[in-house]
Amino acid sequence: MQSLTKDISHVLLALFMVALSLATTSCSKLVTSTLVEPTVGNLQKQTDLDLVCEGAPAYLLMIDSMIASAPNDKALLRIGSQAYAAYTGALTECGAPTGRILAIADKARLYGTTLINHLLPSAGASRLDELDRELARAKKSDVSSLFWGSLAWLTWIQQQQGAPAAMADLVAVEKIMTRLLALDETFQNGALHLFFGGLLATRPAMIGGNLEGSRQHFERALTISNSSFLLIQATYAETYARLTLDKQLHDRLLKEVVDFPLQSAPESALSNAIAQRKAARLLEEDYFAE
Repeated sequence: MQSLTKDISHVLLALFMVALSLATTSCSKLVTSTLVEPTVGNLQKQTDLDLVCEGAPAYLLMIDSMIASAPNDKALLRIGSQAYAAYTGALTECGAPTGRILAIADKARLYGTTLINHLLPSAGASRLDELDRELARAKKSDVSSLFWGSLAWLTWIQQQQGAPAAMADLVAVEKIMTRLLALDETFQNGALHLFFGGLLATRPAMIGGNLEGSRQHFERALTISNSSFLLIQATYAETYARLTLDKQLHDRLLKEVVDFPLQSAPESALSNAIAQRKAARLLEEDYFAE
């Protein structure tokens, strides 16, 4: 494993040097489409979670350097948001130190909010009425950038453990996700329904929580994804099933995740590997033991 990680790091370092040299020319769009985007696509197809946790930093360094050379490039910011959000999730399941996870989540938030602000200048300024007006003008072509930017921002929020500033940010993220759901509910295997399923399950009823609404969102997400995006089942079990004390549903969902053949959904391999690691951990907790 260590030797393989070194090999990947060397390859990524070489790619980084090539990208850095090209980024200083007028070829940044070409580099993004022909080098960086295929690399992030390949990263998402990896099934070895530990390998990703150990080998991804060189790739992230490449992204950081390219964004530093073109800080307003929306395509690069989207890729940075996507990569750092995914890496935060991987590190969490790899058991990385909290400080390391927080540092990566901070970078995810930086790229995510910068990307969002290009389309929604009011998102990070607590001007919620103006944000509503900006969102009303959003188009389906904006969904990808706004989703990945919001996911990166949400990654940071989740690491803040309920801090007031993070909860204030969640208001803006929820508004964005609500608009995206209306524009394209099927985006990224139903991930928007996944977001609302988890949110409605964990939020107290007095401030908008709704267990039946949560269940409906999770079930819709499973339908859209054909049950092949395993973070849906893992989150469904950890939130709704545990809060409703439904052990049968809980165990069925998690065992479905553990038994899923990763090669049958290669485009979601990394997120599914994260979900499998999480599902195994949740089953080991024996949450319903008396």
